[in-house]
Parts: sequence; C-alpha cells; structure tokens
Amino acid sequence: MDLVQITPTSPAGPRPEWLRVRAPGGENFQHLKSLARGLGLHTVCESAHCPNIGECWHHRTATFMLLGEICTRRCGFCAVPKGRPKAIDYEEPRRVAEAVRTLGLRHAVVTSVNRDDDNLGGARVFAATIHAIRELAPDCAVEVLIPDFKGSEEALRIVLAAAPRILNHNTETVPSLYRFVRPGARFSRSVELLRNVKRIAPHMITKTGLMLGLGESQSELLSTLQTLQATGCDILTLGQYLRPSRDHLPVKRLYSPAEFAELKRAGLAMGFRHVESGPLVRSSYHAHEQAELSTAPVA
Repeated sequence: MDLVQITPTSPAGPRPEWLRVRAPGGENFQHLKSLARGLGLHTVCESAHCPNIGECWHHRTATFMLLGEICTRRCGFCAVPKGRPKAIDYEEPRRVAEAVRTLGLRHAVVTSVNRDDDNLGGARVFAATIHAIRELAPDCAVEVLIPDFKGSEEALRIVLAAAPRILNHNTETVPSLYRFVRPGARFSRSVELLRNVKRIAPHMITKTGLMLGLGESQSELLSTLQTLQATGCDILTLGQYLRPSRDHLPVKRLYSPAEFAELKRAGLAMGFRHVESGPLVRSSYHAHEQAELSTAPVA
C-alpha cells in the first residue's frame, strides 16, 4: 500500500500549528510532579521532554522511569542523560506503587533506561514494580515499556511472569537507520523480542512504536510495519520525531496530519488491532484507551 503523495514539510522555520501544544499545568499536573519529587521518582514524561505531559497527567496517566535516570546507551534521538548509572535501587518499585495509589492512576506505564550493566537485575525491578502496583493499586492497569535486555530471554521471561496488561518494546525506526539512531541496538533483536513474547505468553498484548522524520523512505517504513505486524504485535504507535536539542539528530522532514492518518489506515489494513498515529503521538499517548480497545472482542 502506497502512502498518499504529499509534499514534505520542511523542518526549518517555525513549527506548524499541528506541532504546537499548551504548556503543562493544572492541579493534577502539579500534584504528580511534587509527589514524584518527594518519592525520589523519575518520569520519562519529563526526562524525554514529552509534548503530551500536560494532557496525560491531567487524565491521570503517567509513565514512570525505573532504574535511575542515567542510560548506558547513547541513542541519537533521546534526551535522557547518558553515562555510568548508580547501583540499582530495589526499593524503587514500592515507591512507584505508592505514587500510583496516591494519585489514583487508571493506567500506569513503567519504563526504564537501558541497564546493560545488569539486564537481569533490571528485569527483576520491572517485575517487582508490577507486583507492587497490583498490591497497592489493584484497579490500575500496568503497561511496561521494556528495553531489549541485550536479547536475554531469561530477562524477558522474568517480566512476562509478572503478567503486565501490555508489553511494549519500541523499535523506534527502520533498520537502515539503526546505527545512527540506536547504536547498541539491533532491529533484528527487537523483532525477535516481540516474536518471543507471543511464543512465551500467547495472550499477552504487545505494542511497538516508531518515530518518523529521521530519514526513512516510505517503502522501507511500510516494509518495517509489515515485519512488525508479522510478529503478532497488537498495537502500533507512530509519531513525529522532534529534536530535543542541537546535540541530537536533526529532523529530516515533518509528516503532515494527513500522512499520519494514511499510515494509520495502512497499519490497520496490515492487521494491527489498534494504531495510534499522529504528529504528537508518543508511546504512552492515550495508553489507557489503547488497553481498553485492544482487549475488546474483534468485530
């Protein structure tokens, strides 16, 4: 399926209207921010400069970042600090669960920095966090956004044994751009992870996402989506890459809302159960709605 031919929007100059968002604020936003500070927690909403932070926090959906705030990889798109991380904090899962309970969250997304220094330890913290949230906030659905654990099936099994509602692993971009966008990662490893989830836990809802505008061709993008759908992946998210700073990879092009709408139609036609596609879409955008839709019977 070919995309509609729309003249690419230049990334130079002021952002178009569809990429503008209101500054975050409101009671829920301030409450969550102060609570996270008080418990010594990190949210990827802040660390990754997410444009939807105000909307998501207003609707009581938040993404907590486990295992500290220092990542062991140096991905060219990511605003999370890189370097040598501190020791894993095994008390962190309880603090996340306390925050979820205090805030009355409907849907909690739990992700992490890469911890290639201790992938099994990282997996155990994911599992402990799922268990702690289920204990303290049993009505809250838990979605995990996991790293590739360097291909460790043992680490993946540890997370799956804790039975999250959704398991998300972002592939981020097309295979040809991996060495620039995700050094230290491999597209084939991410595809194998998604495939292994369905092999180990066939009923687990899986999810993946890509950023657009890093230099991918339309043909490779569609081929990549077909490869991901062939793993049995249920949910797909597609959003516009926005450069966090001049030290990060440049934006090669901006996709219009019409192009994102066409990609959504293409993804659904391929067999994804739900596709969230738009300029400001990020992994956790409308996450609670995706969980509800993905568990509904197929019409």
